[in-house]
Amino acid sequence: MSATEGMRADWATKDFYAQLGVKKDASADAIKKAYRKLARANHPDSNPGDDAKHEKFKAVAEAYDVIGDPEKRVKYDEIRALYGSGARGGFGGGQRTSAGMGGFDLNDLLRDRNAGGGFGDMFGDIFGTGRSDGGRPRKGADVETTATISFTDALEGVTISLRLTSDAPCPQCSGTGGKPGTKPHVCRECDGAGFVVASVGGAFSMNETCPACGGRQLVYDQPCPACHGNGRGMSARTIQARIPAGVKDGQRIRVRGKGAAGEHGGPAGDLFVVVKVSPHRIFTRKGDNLTLEVPVSFDEAALGAEIKIPTLGGAPVTLKIPPGTPNGRTFRVRGKGAKRADGTTGDLLATVEVHVPAVLNEAARSAVQAYREAMAGKPLRGNLFEESAG
Repeated sequence: MSATEGMRADWATKDFYAQLGVKKDASADAIKKAYRKLARANHPDSNPGDDAKHEKFKAVAEAYDVIGDPEKRVKYDEIRALYGSGARGGFGGGQRTSAGMGGFDLNDLLRDRNAGGGFGDMFGDIFGTGRSDGGRPRKGADVETTATISFTDALEGVTISLRLTSDAPCPQCSGTGGKPGTKPHVCRECDGAGFVVASVGGAFSMNETCPACGGRQLVYDQPCPACHGNGRGMSARTIQARIPAGVKDGQRIRVRGKGAAGEHGGPAGDLFVVVKVSPHRIFTRKGDNLTLEVPVSFDEAALGAEIKIPTLGGAPVTLKIPPGTPNGRTFRVRGKGAKRADGTTGDLLATVEVHVPAVLNEAARSAVQAYREAMAGKPLRGNLFEESAG
C-alpha cells in the first residue's frame, strides 16, 4: 500500500462524530453548530503558540468536511460499518480476517481500485484519491443561448438549428490536462483531496479549491501542449432543438444532454434556449388567447352586420356584430387561439374599433346631417348637467 493509500485507510479508523462531539444520528444543523463552536475555540488566530489547539482545529475541520457533507457522510458511514464488521486486519499489518467479511484483505481492495468499483472507489468518493484516470466523472456545464422565432412558429412549434460554441474537454489530452502518454501523481499541495482549508478571519475557515491542482486531485508534471494543462478547449457544433407549440416570449426551454461535455466520462450538461418571439403584423397574444383589433364602420356598429375576420393559419370566420355595438366591445371566437401544453387551444379575442371617416363625400355628409337632425331631441350629454340629488 502506498503512503497515500495508507493515510486514506487510516482515515477510516477515525471517528469524526466523536471529533465533533455529536452522535452518529445527529442532524446536519447539530453538526454545523458543533463544528462552529469547536472551530471558534481552537482557531489558530485565537490561540497563537498553542500547538494542541492548532491540531484540534485541523481535526475538527477534517471531520466537518466529511460528515458535514451529506454525500460524503453516507459514504463515510458505509466505510465505518465495513471497518467495524471485521476489516481491521486489512488496515493494519496486512493480516487477513474472515470475521463477517468472507475472508479478504482490505489492502488488496485498495490496491485494486483502478480495476473499477469496490472499496477503493468508496475512498475516492470521500477523500478525493480518485482513480488513476484523472478524477471522478463530472457533469458538464449547462449552456444558455437565445433563439428568435416567428409569431406563427411560437404557436405551432418548430425545430430549429443552433450553432453552439462552448467549453469542452481538450481533444488532445481528453480533458486530463497532461501530456499524452504521461501519468499523473497525487497532488502534494492538497494530498489528493482537491481542496485546502483556508482561514477567512476570526474563528471561521472554509475549504478552497486547491490552487496547485485546480481541484483535479491529480497533477501531471508535463502539461498538455495544446491546452497548457487546463484540460479544456473550445468546441463548435450544430444541434437540432425542438421548440414546443405555445411557447411564450422570453420562455426558457431545457434540452437535456446538449450542454458542455462532461469530464472523465461524466454526462453532458443541459442546453437552455431563451426564446424570443417576433411580433405579428395584426395579431398579439394574451396568455393562451390571441387578440385582434377589428375596424368597423359607424353604420355597421349602429345597424349591425356580419363581417369576416382572419384567423392565424386558418380560414377566415364570420363575426356577427349586433345593432348598437359600442366601440371597444370584445367578441370571443373559441378555439382559434394558441395551443396549450395539454393539447387544447385558447380563443381569439376580437375587439371592435368604430371607424370615423376623416373625409365625407356629399351624399355621406347629407346622410350624417339627416341623422343629426333626427337625433336632435335626444341630447347625448344631458345627464352631465343634471344636479346631484344629494
